[in-house]
Amino acid sequence: MQEIKTIQIGETVPNFSMETYEPSKKTFGSFSLKDSIDQKKWTVLVFYPADFTFVCPTELQYLSEKHQELNKMDVNLISVSIDTKFVHMAWQEEEKLLKDVKYPMGSDTKGEIAKIFGVYDYKSGLAYRGTFIINPEGVLVASEINLNNVGRNMDELVRKIKAFIHCYKNPAEVCPAKWKEGGKTLKPSEKLVGKVYKELE
Repeated sequence: MQEIKTIQIGETVPNFSMETYEPSKKTFGSFSLKDSIDQKKWTVLVFYPADFTFVCPTELQYLSEKHQELNKMDVNLISVSIDTKFVHMAWQEEEKLLKDVKYPMGSDTKGEIAKIFGVYDYKSGLAYRGTFIINPEGVLVASEINLNNVGRNMDELVRKIKAFIHCYKNPAEVCPAKWKEGGKTLKPSEKLVGKVYKELE
């Protein structure tokens, strides 16, 4: 079996593709990172263990509430598990928490994409709860990995995406902790060393 290199923060993500279920059209489709980069869009991958589980539908429901906002920011959002597109379709239609899910649901049936991002659990054959933000140039800029017994905060995901977009457009600036859209940023320089508190006053 060919060894798959785990991607690190700041590295360019190798191209990958996967089959999807598209709830907005009730049909099947596909996603490739190359297409997202060609579209000059951000890519957000939200891995979860499996369909027809327990914490997972609460996360995907919460994510569906953020989908329209992310879409307006030129973000391609894809949830990903080891399930097939057929199982995704059945789950989305059966589980009432998923009734408003419109983003693509990706199928990583062999776990190859999960291995690239270091979220594949070799014991269970499932993925951990991993969230990854990839910029329009294909560079991995953020990752979050949880054990499967704790769900994620999608408000924080949106906040981080907004911060990364701001810094991408304004490379001379950095965003301090708890930064929110429209908030004060910092411009690193020798004048700021030891004086950050003054800048934030």
